[in-house]
Amino acid sequence: MPPSTPPVHRSWRDYALLLALACCWSSTYPLTKIGLGSIPPITFISARSLTAALFLLVVLRIRGIRMPTEARAWKLFAFQQTINSTIPFLMITWAQQYVAAANTVVLASTTPIFAFLITWGITRHEPATLLKLIGAVLGLAGTAVIIGLDALGGLGGNIFAEMLILLATISFACATIFGLRLSDYDPMVVAAGSLLFGGLILLPAALIVDHPWTLRPTWQALVALVTVGIFSSAFGLMLFYMCLTRLGTLTTNAQGYLRIPIGVGLSVVLLGETVPPNLALGLVLVMAGVAAMTIPGDRYGKWIDRLRGRPDQPRRNE
Repeated sequence: MPPSTPPVHRSWRDYALLLALACCWSSTYPLTKIGLGSIPPITFISARSLTAALFLLVVLRIRGIRMPTEARAWKLFAFQQTINSTIPFLMITWAQQYVAAANTVVLASTTPIFAFLITWGITRHEPATLLKLIGAVLGLAGTAVIIGLDALGGLGGNIFAEMLILLATISFACATIFGLRLSDYDPMVVAAGSLLFGGLILLPAALIVDHPWTLRPTWQALVALVTVGIFSSAFGLMLFYMCLTRLGTLTTNAQGYLRIPIGVGLSVVLLGETVPPNLALGLVLVMAGVAAMTIPGDRYGKWIDRLRGRPDQPRRNE
């Protein structure tokens, strides 16, 4: 059971962090698509993790912060990395060989709903209100509209690969909740320790299966690998733990919907894909869902009172 999320007064800086996290992680799918063109999945994931860990360790050295030496910390880092990156990324990366990118995005967008159900039915470490459930459903609907409802017709073509993507999203949701146990550590320390473990644990498999010394990756794949490692993994994971501490699990998971319009834009720029015709409607639904999941419930009541010309009344925060 994770510790309960204490009530906090959120500022625009907290939501700016959430947007920055969405920007970091939205670049993962198009850049990974480029990297997988000449780098096998296991080698790609191990290399991106080690690149990110090395970058963060250098920054920590410059800041004068040392990594923890106690076994308890590294056990937490190892478990968190396993359920937040290593296992789900392997599942999704393998599944992308058989599932269309549009369907992958739709399936991967269910993380906020799974996080809500786990919070409401099992952990109950923070309020799982009806408003947040509505936000999760609106965000999923917006995702489907952005990708295109016709793309959903392809679901079921490879049921095993699609089930793996869903299992990966459940793992992401569990990792968000478990990550609250790491709030005592500096977010950069947690990110560096987790990524270092993830890269090293996959390195033997990459050496045995992929024989990376025989690979001839293109320069585009190498640039994509380094960019994903530093931007998506290093900065993204650091921002993830900062958002967990400041915003809680359900609000942090809402960035999954923000990644959709950003990811679509990056796919247009990097991969030359066309802009979906329903982008505007989908974006409205996504933003409505994010607002419902992130803005405290008492704010809505105050806004309604102001629209009706009533003075602000004290309300219970949902």
